[in-house]
Amino acid sequence: MSDVSVANTIYSKKYRNYALGVLFLGYVVNFIDRSILSILLEPIKNELLLTDTQLGLLGGLAFAMFYATLGIPIASLADRWSRTKVLAISMIIWSAMTAVCGAASNFTMLLLARIGVGVGEAGASPPSHSLISDYFPIESRATALSIYALGIPFGSMIGNYVGGWGASELGWRMTFFLVGVPGIFVALLILGTLREPPRGLSETAAVKAAVAKTAEPAPSLREVFKFLWHRRSFRHIGFAAGLHAFVGYGAGTWNAPFLIRSHEMPITEVGSWLAIISGIGAIGTFAGGYLGDKISDWTADRRWYLWIAGISTLVMVPFQFAAYLYEDLAAVIPALAVVSILGGMYLGPSFAMTQGLVTLRMRAVASALLLFMLNIIGMGLGPYFVGAASDMLSPDYEIDSLRYALCLCVLANFWAAFHYFMGARSLREDLDSTAALMMQKAE
Repeated sequence: MSDVSVANTIYSKKYRNYALGVLFLGYVVNFIDRSILSILLEPIKNELLLTDTQLGLLGGLAFAMFYATLGIPIASLADRWSRTKVLAISMIIWSAMTAVCGAASNFTMLLLARIGVGVGEAGASPPSHSLISDYFPIESRATALSIYALGIPFGSMIGNYVGGWGASELGWRMTFFLVGVPGIFVALLILGTLREPPRGLSETAAVKAAVAKTAEPAPSLREVFKFLWHRRSFRHIGFAAGLHAFVGYGAGTWNAPFLIRSHEMPITEVGSWLAIISGIGAIGTFAGGYLGDKISDWTADRRWYLWIAGISTLVMVPFQFAAYLYEDLAAVIPALAVVSILGGMYLGPSFAMTQGLVTLRMRAVASALLLFMLNIIGMGLGPYFVGAASDMLSPDYEIDSLRYALCLCVLANFWAAFHYFMGARSLREDLDSTAALMMQKAE
């Protein structure tokens, strides 16, 4: 019986697609709760009398430190215990803490609530990536992970629209409550309908034989880190994704305040435009993984996964400068839309290759390690860098200080592209090394 037939005996294609849809829905909720803050920064600043540096801490470092660090032990738990339960419990925590943000009366309380959101969201992607890697074989895995990653643009789209409308009609406090509660119901859907697939379900017969034969326990965090760190391509993927996210989170957090300050747009209009731009970005998020799968299959060369990420990162830079330097909104909005498309193309390829570089019992931790690098560098430092740079430039540039702080942030994409291309140089060798190791265990 073929590998596909064995897999379909356990889970039909319809159920696999349903499972992917539920995981996608969970990621949408994740990014609604994560992105809602950016559209609410200006009303929060005005009511609580905060600086841009403090806002950068709320949107970046305070959240990312806990999100990225706790993601690793939670992922280790997911490699040993039920991934669906880890995901559902985490979702309940981050949804409840998002609602709590609305009760904050000062910077410290809001900071602690955002830390709570980060603690919960640390358990989102690692178990989800591991589940998807068992539901879908490697030749379609990047596409499946890109579909999952569509939760980023769709969640951001909903967060921006609801945030803009809610800030105007309900106030920022009630808006936090409004977007926090639905996640609890999605968590119950995950607990009630998602089944835990056997680990290695979608792998080749040889790999399955190795798992059945060795029955190895999940390796320790240190072992997984050491294993991955000896893959040169992973080191470059991690730094590339982190620097890419440095620009993405730095810009994404501050786009709404930039449009409000430099272009004097009302917050409801900002929310609507950023929602449309985020929705358009779904094209690139899906295309990155889909093109990676298709071109790599046509050429029999998996380096294309990282070449696609590197090329899209470089092409994005001039559009970013146009978005922040042009005075005419007729140029700014289309430029931001192009950036949104190109900015998500790295996600599917980066995560798919990370999953391919490790053995079966390392997958959730491998995902968490990549997310650690991505989020510490990207989410942690990006928004904080832009906020601090804006405060430093404010005496000279006043209202336009944020405009030039964003331009400084964009320069990191050149560095990110360098790492994507360097990672491609050793990718084939590293993938073959991991495949050979799993084959060896089957003998």
